[in-house]
Amino acid sequence: MITNPDLVQAFERNLSRRTPADYLANLRIVEALYEEARLLRVWPPADPLSGIDVDLRLARALNVHRDP
Repeated sequence: MITNPDLVQAFERNLSRRTPADYLANLRIVEALYEEARLLRVWPPADPLSGIDVDLRLARALNVHRDP
């Protein structure tokens, strides 16, 4: 059990600042996640347009254009 979460968060922030981003390692992680999703048969989706109505409604709500 973590008794001091602030200390842990500070440690994680400092660690991420000191270690540079590794593009190839990140790419390997993405490829492994993609392969796992394929093996679990959740990617690609059976119906690519399922849920598009929710996405469109959200996009309309967030992209409000006002007259200058």
